[in-house]
Amino acid sequence: MTHPIISDLEKRHTAKHYDAAKHISDHDLNVIYEAMRLSPSSINSQPWKFIVIESDQAKQRFHDSFANMFQFNQKHAKTASHIVLFAHKTNYTRDDYAHVIDTDIKNGRTQSENREQAFGAFAFVDMNTDEQGNNATWTKAQTYIALGNTMHAAARLGIDSTPMEGVDAQLLGEIFAKELDGYVCDVALALGYHDSAEDYNAKLPKSRLDAEQVIQVL
Repeated sequence: MTHPIISDLEKRHTAKHYDAAKHISDHDLNVIYEAMRLSPSSINSQPWKFIVIESDQAKQRFHDSFANMFQFNQKHAKTASHIVLFAHKTNYTRDDYAHVIDTDIKNGRTQSENREQAFGAFAFVDMNTDEQGNNATWTKAQTYIALGNTMHAAARLGIDSTPMEGVDAQLLGEIFAKELDGYVCDVALALGYHDSAEDYNAKLPKSRLDAEQVIQVL
């Protein structure tokens, strides 16, 4: 099949080594940031926060978060151009959704007289919230939608990426406590340009299950 979208996905791979000398341009970064912001989420909840690690100081802090586990990902901290922490709110509330609705009103999506009616969608949040007010399983799922969207946007720009569930959420929460402000990061994304000499994964052929095995058309 020949199509730009398929070409993007065929070319992208999970980078295993980055070229520390190569950096993403401001123009491309802005495209990536906007792609993150425009990502869809259930009931347009947007229960996330994206922490972009760019400076040497921030990269050192991220590097330090691997002190206890997942050291195989530590190398990306200082060689990738940028790291994004995809963080989610663990107790998404009616007040959080009110901020979304008020933004909808400001942008003309929702009429002000329909504000209370718009809260009807919040019933879906209630369905995914336990007695302690925790809905982290649901909010975390939304961040993965944004993660996939960001990875494809990066591929379209010719930027390599490495999704990392191998991060220490607890230590990240301590080291980036101010920035996360109660949000939890269970997955991060390294962005940059792979080291052509060291990135063995770039040389391997793409391998996925056949369409007949995973797609069923009724």
